[in-house]
Amino acid sequence: MAIEGTGVSELATRYSIALFELADENKALDQVASDLVALKQILAESADLRRLVRSPVISRADQGRAMAAVLDRAEVSDLTKRFIGLAAKNRRLFALEGMIEGYLAELARRRGEVTAQVTSAQPLSDAQLAAVTDTLKASIGSKVLVNTSVDPALIGGMIVKFGSRMVDTSVRTKLNKLQLAMKASGGSV
Repeated sequence: MAIEGTGVSELATRYSIALFELADENKALDQVASDLVALKQILAESADLRRLVRSPVISRADQGRAMAAVLDRAEVSDLTKRFIGLAAKNRRLFALEGMIEGYLAELARRRGEVTAQVTSAQPLSDAQLAAVTDTLKASIGSKVLVNTSVDPALIGGMIVKFGSRMVDTSVRTKLNKLQLAMKASGGSV
């Protein structure tokens, strides 16, 4: 199982580097990044699209046509359309999310940016996002790109991941720790 994951990761890395080099040659790094962020959002919001890109049963042609329709509707650049079309033709759409992550990570690395993932119980306001970004910049000492997501199961607070570090201030985690402490002390929950 771990070997399969490594193979997908290596495949995604090769494709993302190839796309990065193409975008760099065409002076389209930011446009392709914008396209990929939009596609990542579309994938996150559509279970049907995620099934489509992962399904070995759906033909190359059908996957290619479906992705072309999605990309046309999202109004992505021609370079991004051709790249995703090639991935569909080569039956590599199952690694699309890894390709997107790899491209965005390489772009951030070349720009000296650190990417942080912030998950909160509710969407952050602009002021809250600015405060989190400023705090991370001060802590890390470099440019920070913040990706946000919402997980209502956190109840309150947030989880911040950057590099190999994670800070979890969610209410859910605090309640779980309290529950464990009470069990350890013989109290009932």
